[in-house]
Amino acid sequence: MTGPAGGAEGPAGREVPSPAGPTDRDAPRPGDATGAVDRPTVADLRTLFLFESLDDGQLDWLADHSRVEQRDAGTAVYTEGEPATCLYVLLDGTVTMTRRVRGDEVEVIRTGQRGVYGGATQAYLGDQVPQVYINSLRAVDDATFLVLPAETFAHAVRSWFPMAMHLLEGLFVGMRQTEVRVGERERLLALGALSAGLTHELNNPAGAAVRATSVLREHVAGIRHELATIADGRLDGDALHRLVALQEEVVRRVADASTLSPLAVSDAEDALTDWLDEHDVATGWELAPTLVAAGVDPEWLGRVEAAVGPGNLASALRWLTHTVDTELLLREIDEAVTRISGLVGAAKQYSQLDRAPYQVVDVHELLDATLVMLRAKIPPGVRLVREYDLALPPVPAYAAELNQVWTNLIVNALDAMGDTGTLTVRTGRDGDSLVVTVGDTGPGIPADVRPRIFEPFFTTKPVGEGTGLGLDISYRIVVRKHHGDIRVDSAPGSTTFRVLLPLTGPTADG
Repeated sequence: MTGPAGGAEGPAGREVPSPAGPTDRDAPRPGDATGAVDRPTVADLRTLFLFESLDDGQLDWLADHSRVEQRDAGTAVYTEGEPATCLYVLLDGTVTMTRRVRGDEVEVIRTGQRGVYGGATQAYLGDQVPQVYINSLRAVDDATFLVLPAETFAHAVRSWFPMAMHLLEGLFVGMRQTEVRVGERERLLALGALSAGLTHELNNPAGAAVRATSVLREHVAGIRHELATIADGRLDGDALHRLVALQEEVVRRVADASTLSPLAVSDAEDALTDWLDEHDVATGWELAPTLVAAGVDPEWLGRVEAAVGPGNLASALRWLTHTVDTELLLREIDEAVTRISGLVGAAKQYSQLDRAPYQVVDVHELLDATLVMLRAKIPPGVRLVREYDLALPPVPAYAAELNQVWTNLIVNALDAMGDTGTLTVRTGRDGDSLVVTVGDTGPGIPADVRPRIFEPFFTTKPVGEGTGLGLDISYRIVVRKHHGDIRVDSAPGSTTFRVLLPLTGPTADG
């Protein structure tokens, strides 16, 4: 309930200047009542903290335009989501107020304090907000209420408290407009940061592909030159066929070559260089590194000599070395292009631009796409740990908006840790909910701050570094749009945000 028992203080008892109250024709009369109906007295109204500062004329007008109703124990006074038609002020009895959370009725407060109120508490804002009940009220035992029609309550507030009305409207509308504009600005800044990170990530493989292509051109020219030298009549057809077979074999060796330690590579290069020097192959030290990368050993070089003869060994080995270099460069280009394709795919997965807003998705794909987009923001000293439950089924969701949630949580975790720490992204199942956990090893969230972290515009960052909307937006996406939940556990060295999503998903209309 609203009022002292519900955490919102009523008007103070000081005298307030009161303009003349509206006449009977200025506001609608109460409609048909439900239950026993009676007209309240001015004396009764004066005992309620909500009206204690009104003058006799205003109290008399309220008494004439309101009614007293009774509700039996266990009956509903009003229900969440229905049109808000009346303001209810408790005169006697006990009531319970509930909110609907993921299909369950959660009790917010239970009170018997006289004067607490609920119902059409925003009627004075008119069509600036949806005029529906934002909670449900039920009589625990027999209860009596003062009932004001929403139009009556709204008319009284606007007429008797014009200054307060302007302040309330300014606060409400101003906050909403500020939230929208700051939210748009935050999304643009986030988009700019992600674009910069994506550009940086694309630059590395793109640059590698360009460099590899340039070097490849030189080696292809070298292959043509050495082939002309070999095929100038010095080799017969059988020897040339044997050399081509060795070329095919060395290409397969490149694909199957194992990775050696630096010390093993150095020893292998020394062995090949010694063999080449012993067989009068000039600049053998230049050929050795490439041949080692292909897994070639002195025994295989002996096979080449046997195939082409000592006089053609140098030209044959240079031709084979150019072949190995070409194959290595093609692999490098393939890896770079694959990396670029993966980044573009991650960007498409993250933005969901070519997909329906509401779809069945694999949360692991969304998480991986987000981590790819944020890779440039992860410092070298931060270790990333993924712990995915791959048995989880896909869930119906608004994928692009969930990616925004992952972004907000991961960026907050990185900001908390600074340059060192461990970022843990984990998935699992909790009953009928899919759970995504984002944890960090930062200093933690102070206990006095924790209850406010999901409030709009609340931030612990320095002025100008945070808008305080990231967690608020995440809360609205998870709780209001997906009918899930978002929770936080924090202690020094360990902060964990848990996002719970129903496996059945929200309805398609959100």
